[in-house]
Amino acid sequence: MSNPDEHVDVVRAESPRGEVVLRERHTERGPSVLELRVNGVFVMDTLETSTERALATAALAQVERPRAVVVGGLGLGFTMHEVLADSRVERCAVVEIEEALVGWMRDGTVPHGPALLADERVQVVVADVAVALAEARPASYDLVLLDVDNGPGFLVHDANAALYREPFLRTARAALRPGGVLVVWSAAQAPELEAAMAAAFGAAEAHPHPVRLQEREEHYWLYVARVPGPA
Repeated sequence: MSNPDEHVDVVRAESPRGEVVLRERHTERGPSVLELRVNGVFVMDTLETSTERALATAALAQVERPRAVVVGGLGLGFTMHEVLADSRVERCAVVEIEEALVGWMRDGTVPHGPALLADERVQVVVADVAVALAEARPASYDLVLLDVDNGPGFLVHDANAALYREPFLRTARAALRPGGVLVVWSAAQAPELEAAMAAAFGAAEAHPHPVRLQEREEHYWLYVARVPGPA
């Protein structure tokens, strides 16, 4: 019988940013759980996916016609899954910097991956999201959902700190159509992020989302900023 605390590495890869590992974690109360770690930092697992779904649901609710959406960060695909569940979405570009992770989603190492990536509305871009948005056609998206870290206080890579500062946030704004929305999720309150988004967009809002983690009541945060104009 497997130890309930046992972790087994399913696959691992090295990239210029360090090590990417997909682990299987056995639990006493249900099926095994897949867990993604980058450079030893927990990114997400298949057990607790409510934050990814909340990010997508909250963002989609902000725009009347979210035809074209960018998801920054593939993870294990749950944010993308929620975006694709909305029939208003015609195009979803998912930007992921780790090529190995995209491969694991495509080849079934992540079991639900192939079905998600087979959706004809999906385009996967292997790139830094900052570069991808800088190269995007101006005013071409209705939503940008940033889900590459656990927020500015819990970075997967130190270089990601730039994604929460005004210069990049202005780049994101330029890629959005009038009425378009940027949503960033954070595991903790991030007033500096809210201030940077307000400086880039003119205004920003922080939305707390209650969650229950390991028998504790916690809050995650969604930071929202909108380009002025019709939705």
